[in-house]
Amino acid sequence: MSSDLADFIAATSLCDTHEHLQYEDKYLGDDQPDILRNLFHNYVPADLVSAGASQEAVNALLDKRNPDIRARFKGVEAAWQAVQHTGYGEAVRTIAREFYGLDELTAAGIDAAQDKHDALVQPGARLHLLRDVAKLDHVQTDDFRRECWVDESGPDFFFYDISWAEFCNGQPNVAAITQETGVEIRDMTTLQNAMEAVFEQNAKVAIAVKSQHAYTRTLRWQERTAQEAARALGAYLHSPDEMSETDRLCLGDWCWARGVELATAYKLPFKLHTGYYAGHSRMPVDRIKSGHLCPLLARYPDARFVLMHIAWPYSEELISLAKHYPNVYADLCWAWSINPYSASDFVRRYLHAAPINKLFAFGGDTHMPVAAVAYARQARQWLTRALEAEVREGLLSEAQAIGVASRIMHDNQYACFDVEEKKAILQAASSL
Repeated sequence: MSSDLADFIAATSLCDTHEHLQYEDKYLGDDQPDILRNLFHNYVPADLVSAGASQEAVNALLDKRNPDIRARFKGVEAAWQAVQHTGYGEAVRTIAREFYGLDELTAAGIDAAQDKHDALVQPGARLHLLRDVAKLDHVQTDDFRRECWVDESGPDFFFYDISWAEFCNGQPNVAAITQETGVEIRDMTTLQNAMEAVFEQNAKVAIAVKSQHAYTRTLRWQERTAQEAARALGAYLHSPDEMSETDRLCLGDWCWARGVELATAYKLPFKLHTGYYAGHSRMPVDRIKSGHLCPLLARYPDARFVLMHIAWPYSEELISLAKHYPNVYADLCWAWSINPYSASDFVRRYLHAAPINKLFAFGGDTHMPVAAVAYARQARQWLTRALEAEVREGLLSEAQAIGVASRIMHDNQYACFDVEEKKAILQAASSL
């Protein structure tokens, strides 16, 4: 049954704070997806393996060089039956239904739906799917690069993050950084100069700074002296492949802090991956807790830290950080597809604990436009369920719930990321 709240959430432009989208030329070029890649080249392959599919079968599913659609799907069909109701599976079913007219996935059905695929990979389709079908206000993309640029396929729509992961890992690619900045890294002074050059070159058009180093090291941070970092840098420059874990963490912590300082100086939020890993069979849960960040949050009160993915499964800990630290923002990016039930519950628990101006509703965290559309649908549906429950239980009026939705879908992001200013800068740069 429709309501004013449901209609508002369905119609409101949604800010997308995190994607890994392909560029237009790759989406239309050799990397162009076929129907199986459009359906499954997102996060569901990890669930398929967890359900018992072999990695070889999943690789075959996504190998578009093989035109035998039926055979490729048959290899994972049993596992698909087991995962179709997970958050990842729910998004795949949305893609199948909305783009291919498939209410269920079978080998024969997918094969027969290929004639509907071509319209999804035409010039301009990427922007159309995201802006007009998903109703996204803009997209913030982490393309794993430090360089940020004006994307002419949508200058005021596609924004890019400065990647700081290599620095936080304590393993900066010295040759690449020298090529990008013209600064040869020989010691601490030149390392600092190179980091400053990255911001000088890119901060004006960048939307944020991003690091996902939780995949390769602990989120625990500690203050490091320049002398300690100099010793670690010397070891790294002398023999990068033989660097000790102690030295890597030391240099990483020092570089991480400098990145936060530069982000603050250039008025850019600093995004951090917290919580669950993509993929399978490699997650050490003891190093992904957002609570490990407390020393960093306290040390840099003027920074804006965006803690991503609601730190699932440690979401209550993240709510406590957003409640306690004025400089912490909580982002539901990717969380709806990891576990939509938990994400819905998180919204309700957050509402009654932490300031609502520091919560962001959505980021698809995917490479494929159709997956981003499906994840946006998923976010709207589960957010509607969460806020309608608040209204139904008398905790919010419908008008209050609409106000909450407006904030977390759009208004908070505009304030935190200075979106209006960034759009104007990118429009001006594009017209030059």
